[in-house]
Amino acid sequence: MTTTLIANQPSAATASPGSELTGRVRISLGRIWNVVRMHLVDKRTYVGIPWIIVAGAFLVSVVISNIIGYATGNGLGGAEATASQRYSWAVLAPQWYLIVVAVQSIAFSFPFALGYSVTRREFYLGTSLLFVLISAFNAVAFTLLTQIEKLTHGWFMGTYMFNALWFGIEGWWVDLLAFFVVQLLVLFVGASVATIYMRWRMPGMLVFWVSFAALLVGSVALITYTNSWPAVGVWFAAQGTAGVFLWLLVPTALAGVGGYLALRKATPKN
Repeated sequence: MTTTLIANQPSAATASPGSELTGRVRISLGRIWNVVRMHLVDKRTYVGIPWIIVAGAFLVSVVISNIIGYATGNGLGGAEATASQRYSWAVLAPQWYLIVVAVQSIAFSFPFALGYSVTRREFYLGTSLLFVLISAFNAVAFTLLTQIEKLTHGWFMGTYMFNALWFGIEGWWVDLLAFFVVQLLVLFVGASVATIYMRWRMPGMLVFWVSFAALLVGSVALITYTNSWPAVGVWFAAQGTAGVFLWLLVPTALAGVGGYLALRKATPKN
């Protein structure tokens, strides 16, 4: 694709500055899309395995519902089994694997892409576009499954997996936003951690995790010692589900920008 775009560029003698700029933009966009295609050569990593995890989590949810229903004597759709599933984290099962996917997309694919004369900017933009596409696809699928689960009252057998935690409580568009942001967040966090390792190796990882732990513990200590937990709870309640996930776009953007800055001078090593 890139070769074709280069061949179709106007010659230096006849091209205007505007057409030359357009040609460069087209070439850059072509290479960015080629990075997406490069990642998706192994679709199992990005699509297959996550949905195998979803299927496994669903089967486990059904088994646990049966156990609770049998123990309480109310069956699979009993009140106890249904209530307990509202607090199940099975719906987030694939997110932990997506962190690994994000790390692999940088650590394994970055050296390979550089070997094909892809710039660091093109590689990171292409990888970021892949993250957005994966998050959007999964968010739509999870939102549809949540709505189907609600309409069928737990797949006609009273067992719930997607209609859990904060999902399924408000409108479908809130679920769509929440699923999208959660997946985008874990993907960019995983990618940024990988870029830190590629840029600074183990010293950088030690500094990052120590700093992160210190920030986390310090924030908890500050809120606790100032008796601010009620105020924190009030703030979260005022934001609503959609508002909280919109705020999560801030650390997502920080992780994305930080990952790019670290990758600019990263040197892949075996």
